[in-house]
Amino acid sequence: MIVWDVINYCHSIGILTGPGRGSAAGSLVAYCLNITRVDPLRYDLLFERFLNPARHQMPDIDLDIPDNRRNEVVLYMFHKYGMDHVAQILSFSTFAAKQVLHDVGNAFSFNKITINSWQKAIPKSKSKITLSDAYKLSKDFRMLVNATESNKLFFEVAKKIEGLPRHYSIHAAGLVISDMSIAKTVGLQNGSLGIPVTQQTKKYVEALGLLKIDFLGLCNLTILDNAFNEVKMSGIKLDMDKIPLDDPATIKLFQKGKTDDIFQFESQGIRNALKKMQPNSFDDIVAMNALYRPGPIKNIDSYIRRKNKEEKVVYPDPILINLLKPTYGIIIYQEQVMKTAQIYAGFSLGEADLLRRAISSKDSMEMKKIGVDFVNRAVQQGHSASAASSIFEYILKFSNYGFNKSHSVAYSKMSYLLAYLKVHYPKQFYVALLNSNIYDKQKVTKYIMDLKMDNIKITLPDINYSKRNFYISDKGEIVTGLDSIIGLRMDFVEQIMNLQRPIKSLTDFLWKIDTKYLSPDMIGNLIKSGAFDKLHKNRSALLASYEDLLICIKMSGGNNVLFQALEPKELDIKMPSNAQKEEWETSVLGFSPQIDPILAAQIYAKKYGFKPFSDFTFYDEGVSVGKMMDIKVITTKNNKKMAFAKFNDLHETVDFVIFPAVYESIKSILSVGKVYLLKIETQTDKFNANKFKFILLSVKQIDLK
Repeated sequence: MIVWDVINYCHSIGILTGPGRGSAAGSLVAYCLNITRVDPLRYDLLFERFLNPARHQMPDIDLDIPDNRRNEVVLYMFHKYGMDHVAQILSFSTFAAKQVLHDVGNAFSFNKITINSWQKAIPKSKSKITLSDAYKLSKDFRMLVNATESNKLFFEVAKKIEGLPRHYSIHAAGLVISDMSIAKTVGLQNGSLGIPVTQQTKKYVEALGLLKIDFLGLCNLTILDNAFNEVKMSGIKLDMDKIPLDDPATIKLFQKGKTDDIFQFESQGIRNALKKMQPNSFDDIVAMNALYRPGPIKNIDSYIRRKNKEEKVVYPDPILINLLKPTYGIIIYQEQVMKTAQIYAGFSLGEADLLRRAISSKDSMEMKKIGVDFVNRAVQQGHSASAASSIFEYILKFSNYGFNKSHSVAYSKMSYLLAYLKVHYPKQFYVALLNSNIYDKQKVTKYIMDLKMDNIKITLPDINYSKRNFYISDKGEIVTGLDSIIGLRMDFVEQIMNLQRPIKSLTDFLWKIDTKYLSPDMIGNLIKSGAFDKLHKNRSALLASYEDLLICIKMSGGNNVLFQALEPKELDIKMPSNAQKEEWETSVLGFSPQIDPILAAQIYAKKYGFKPFSDFTFYDEGVSVGKMMDIKVITTKNNKKMAFAKFNDLHETVDFVIFPAVYESIKSILSVGKVYLLKIETQTDKFNANKFKFILLSVKQIDLK
């Protein structure tokens, strides 16, 4: 009821909560109380995965909250239960390899160049790497260590400190509550928001019997919430809980792998897997979400072949057909492990959850013990010992990679809702995306490219009509927000929002703002962005005269008569070209709303059967358009030249392989920044069967004027 209360509070003040997280989505009570938004009966989720008599640990319900409103929820808990009964949780940041080299290097009085040389010698790794790992893997690192006795001592001291706590912080999600004073159970210290912080970490506060609830701030939930609000502001009534999960257009989006901005489905790898899989239902999307993770990913190819009738579906026993038929005989979910133990060996679901936990722990003694118990109980159900042993081995084969179906369904629903909005309400979807990533210029540029591809018009900032953020105008255009302009102080933007309208000219604007904002950089960036274009057509003229105008306003000291005497005359300057405007806009916004040459070339290429990079799949071929972003030429063992190039098609940047014969025939016309018609084929990546690589067969330069 504590969780219900906070969920009820969120909904009462318009805070969206996630569909569910973790095993709690398997609780029918949680669903009926509106704590979760996933029907466990519809998706055959198990309550016992969440809570059962055999489980000794307290269950927990983690809550997803929009990241921009998490503090409101935390403060509600604090004010409701009081300072004695609510606390945030301490966490420690530890010394990682590069950090410990930096700090110990300072203690050894190493200069910055020396410390940098040590840090650069640590080899790159996708996973965490220790100093001992670096010593084993990097020749350069070993040479540094062994160069002098002082270096050896430095290395040994750094290894001793590595992994120790460096400083404390506050756990990103956790909150503990207690019916008694928390101070009687654990030490407390001051924390942010005025809420005390435990002096024990998550591991120990739970062991001390305090109830922990995780309130996770999720940026994708913020995007979903904002997108729905944009739809409502457009005058459209849309009930999130009534959106059909079998919408053909949304399913098609997943089939095409156009999910690079959809939660959980962003990576190139999972998008390629979606294209191979061709999901036909929401259940297929749930399965892919569960499969595309370390471990389960090994089963993706077999699952896809079976789904597409390219591989025979084999079941370990006829009694398990109904259970495993939806996943083509492959155990994908932890819940299937539990049901197998129940159906085949007569386990209760509580006992089956203990079996699942034992297998997940990889404790060989415990697994052997539970394996014997499984076989004995299966024999009691009428199965032979040899058949029961085979079934247990089958469980072991797949269950190490099993994923929590409750979590997969809940998070896939969030992904699906985002995809539905992208398909049916693209303007609202992209406005939400843009505003959530407004300071990430790389992402903003990518989203603007997507808008252009969808023929959605985006306009420049307007000093009279722009808001802080992107918004949809009455004309259906997306108007760029002032926060998008590089170099504008937040308080300056706030004052612009509060100025009396209309603003009639640049001079009028400069008179209205506080003199502390008369900065050449800020005013220059406003002009370059096009914010004054509707007040003055010649951006070049404004840029040529605005600094003199600033000086005159400062010298006049607010005296209008003096200003009129000092006011500089406008220079007669040629109108800027579109290319010049695009350069200015890109420099201060990171993008330009003008029609990109790539987009124009793609329209031209439609007669050749053009398709974007994202539509290519395994063993495919076709024609596309791309702007060359980079090229690297290498010499092969046969002393021939070949190249690796990057091309952008407004939607994404893709790596291409150009083999020697093709490179020799086209090298004279290849140039970074040029737009080309590309003839392409794809091949499976020999290092990763779930990916394919783009092979360039020929190019034709496109010059549209």
